[in-house]
Amino acid sequence: MRERMQEPEELSSRASLQLMRRALRYMAPFKKELGVKMALLLFSFIPTLLLPWPARILIDQVVQGVKFGEQPTPFPFFVQPFVDALADASRTEILVWTLMVQFLLLVLVGAFGTDGRERDKADASLATGWDTATRTENEANSGFSEIGGVIGLFDFRWTMRLTQRLNHHYRSHLFERIHSLPMTSFDDERIGDAVYRVMYDTAAISATCYRILLTPIGAPINILLQVGVLGAVYGWNSPLMWAGLSFFGVALLPTLPFVALQRRYAGRSRRSGATTTSSIEETMNNMVAVQSLGGEDQQREQFAGDSDDSFRQYRYKTFIDMATFLAAAACGALIVGWVFLYIGDSIIAGRITLGDFFVVLVSFIVIAGSSVDLGAIWIRLQNEATGLNRVFYLMDAPAEDDPPDAAPLARVQERVEVEHVDFSYEPGTPTLRDVSFEARIGQVTAFAGPAGAGKTSIAYLIPRFLSPQRGTVRVDGTDIAGVTKDSLRSQIAFVFQETVLFDATVEENIKLGNPEATETEVRRAARIAGADEFIRRLPNGYATPLGRSGGKLSVGQKQRLSIARALVRNAPILILDEPTSALDPETEQRLVEALREAARTRIVIVIAHRLSTIREADQILFLERGAIIEHGNHAELMSRPDSAYRAFVDLQQRGVA
Repeated sequence: MRERMQEPEELSSRASLQLMRRALRYMAPFKKELGVKMALLLFSFIPTLLLPWPARILIDQVVQGVKFGEQPTPFPFFVQPFVDALADASRTEILVWTLMVQFLLLVLVGAFGTDGRERDKADASLATGWDTATRTENEANSGFSEIGGVIGLFDFRWTMRLTQRLNHHYRSHLFERIHSLPMTSFDDERIGDAVYRVMYDTAAISATCYRILLTPIGAPINILLQVGVLGAVYGWNSPLMWAGLSFFGVALLPTLPFVALQRRYAGRSRRSGATTTSSIEETMNNMVAVQSLGGEDQQREQFAGDSDDSFRQYRYKTFIDMATFLAAAACGALIVGWVFLYIGDSIIAGRITLGDFFVVLVSFIVIAGSSVDLGAIWIRLQNEATGLNRVFYLMDAPAEDDPPDAAPLARVQERVEVEHVDFSYEPGTPTLRDVSFEARIGQVTAFAGPAGAGKTSIAYLIPRFLSPQRGTVRVDGTDIAGVTKDSLRSQIAFVFQETVLFDATVEENIKLGNPEATETEVRRAARIAGADEFIRRLPNGYATPLGRSGGKLSVGQKQRLSIARALVRNAPILILDEPTSALDPETEQRLVEALREAARTRIVIVIAHRLSTIREADQILFLERGAIIEHGNHAELMSRPDSAYRAFVDLQQRGVA
């Protein structure tokens, strides 16, 4: 988005912590599912304790022929019953039984090291790409599954279900929040950025919650289990324990200088991806203009530039990732080298066997890996922090929230009053100046005047799309600033100057504001709006899908459907902004007559340039430069020799206005 709706590029560590704490609140509805996920994670540690020991038996007892009990180190208590059962078995029998046990373990939990923590399940056949959007979407679909095999399959499916529900909850909340923003919030913004935030930035919540909630519990328990086995078998003073635990510092200390860079470049990658999404959205929405003006090459170049920048920013982020990894790996490589030397010396000295090599190496890897998980939590959360920041920034945008003491508005019975209202979109540039008028049920009130005079802005005051900076808007004597938004807008049907239709059927579009409308009411509204005739000529009549933005219809047909939609709403206040600009004279005349009929039980407000639309109004308010300078009916205003309205009509009749 542009500057007005764009979060600051720099994000502090303190602000990141606040965002993460806020994100955790979204896990509250999923406590039970998260409990199951935690249980699966902890259970996955138990089978992995068994996986290295069959390999030791195969190397020592089967390959080398060492008898059970002749090794310098014992077996752990959970393996000893299996060893006792094979104490008198031949090498062939030991081979067969060990392979069977190993196969069973592999079926249950998969090969050792099947770890989704850092690979984001890339080998689980989930699509991914080299930009932030597809990476974060892939992460949202994968979750954090730690094991493979049959148990891993259940864990993966459960995690995916939890992740999808969490992200859906988060996205829905953001989508609902966007609907509560003022209608003018996106007048100067790029919609594609909001789409990117809803679709891709929201995926950061699952990674954040999993890392914060699962890692600090799962990693220490995994370390304790491995240390317990390693100590019981090889001695509690084994340097391998401390070597593995030292990876906590290896993952934490060298990466701290890169924290701010990680946030900065992750944010730039997301913003450039949002720019690409905006380019696509704007081009698709304006395809007719692009093709009619020969702008294909220009749009193609713009998209290519935005897309290239998106990949370039992701490459910058990847470079920072690599630099962060290398800083930690340089320290870790020294420790790993020492570990191999220590294990090799232990084998040569006879303290352990060749079979022990695999066991102690696996234990070291698990301890080191879990220590890395703990130490790297902060650096790994930086990318998610930028996604959370973009989402919460939009959530925190000023919304049309009702005041604490707001009360429902009773059914409108009499009038709308606007009293001494001033309003400006930009400071120092008044849009409305001391506007006052009254519109009553039984009347058609028309706003007239040159373009930019403030007619639509006045109409926006009534449903509270805009709020006056001075003055009051009342409905039946009640200040609408103190009523609930829903109770106010439920009583207003608004036909906008720009027709908005959805990719749905004709009937569904007409019933948008009144889903309970009957078929008879829908068709009656369509007839009044002059739409019934062309609707019946459509391939499936009222069941015809309209396509994107009603692309199958002409401008006039779209406008008639919009009017029908307002009429079927049956609201006591009906506001129409340029309702006849695309109508033929016959249809316009029918609509004017329908408005006269509707005004018997409604407050009808019409904004129009065309004289034929407004001349029958009960009162005409003529505006110039945001002020009502004249009011009266057509005959009264035309009877004044120096009337601005009369001059406006004369210009219109000469085809100038």
